[in-house]
Amino acid sequence: MRVLAFLDGTTADPEAPLLRVDDLGLLRGDGVFETILVVDGKPRELAPHLDRLDRSAAMLELPEPDRAGWERAVDAVINNWSGGKDMALKLVLTRGNEYGDGTPTAFAMGLPIADKVLKQRAEGIAVVTLERGFEPGLAQRAPWLLLGAKSLSYAVNMAAVRYAAREGADDVIFTAADGSVLEGPTSTLVLVRDRTLVTPPSTIGILPGTTQAALFRAAERAGWSIKVEPIPAADLLEAEGLFLVSSVRCVTRIHTLDGQQLKDSSALLRELTALYESEY
Repeated sequence: MRVLAFLDGTTADPEAPLLRVDDLGLLRGDGVFETILVVDGKPRELAPHLDRLDRSAAMLELPEPDRAGWERAVDAVINNWSGGKDMALKLVLTRGNEYGDGTPTAFAMGLPIADKVLKQRAEGIAVVTLERGFEPGLAQRAPWLLLGAKSLSYAVNMAAVRYAAREGADDVIFTAADGSVLEGPTSTLVLVRDRTLVTPPSTIGILPGTTQAALFRAAERAGWSIKVEPIPAADLLEAEGLFLVSSVRCVTRIHTLDGQQLKDSSALLRELTALYESEY
């Protein structure tokens, strides 16, 4: 089950050829995207996702996204969805065709949640730490590197996940040149210690997490402390719980890090999941 819609609110056959072969999103990864979780027809964190799309587009100097158009496309996908109660909704914006008139390519597509993701939500994941190759502060010094933009250039992220699979793991936590923690290839890291949730700051060149922000709002209301601060990779093994969070995977516990089994955080997972769900 897939649903494809455009910014004017119309839908199209997702099996039909719709992109030109000179689309710069295809040729160069020159574009941005967002993935939104939809549950029972309601998109979660739609406004923050659209805000982040705006921010990423500005970093790539793309035309300003048409907010009303994206909302129409989202509505069209949701109204035409007849799959399960959960859906992954992708918003894609590219610079358009290399030999076109400068009009961006823009579409929204609804997709089912992969069985692998559902299994990982339930059972947890094994993760390896891998170097990302830059130091905190580089994002400010070198804005052309687009650190912190959700661009279509995800080849490195997917290569890291494939490397993790060869090492017998499910996912990755990237580390910076100074030994601090960054993020996952498609997720945000949350560490738990002393009734406190901790995540690295987006200013170090990582994507600000929409799901992480929702979880932190709920946790703070429930009396938890929250911190956004650098996390040394050396602190990971001593945490009460480590979690990768994202729109589609929600809150997923890490049970093994670099081949070492971690403390059982199943109870924490249940508590954090309940907090996250309380937002909706």
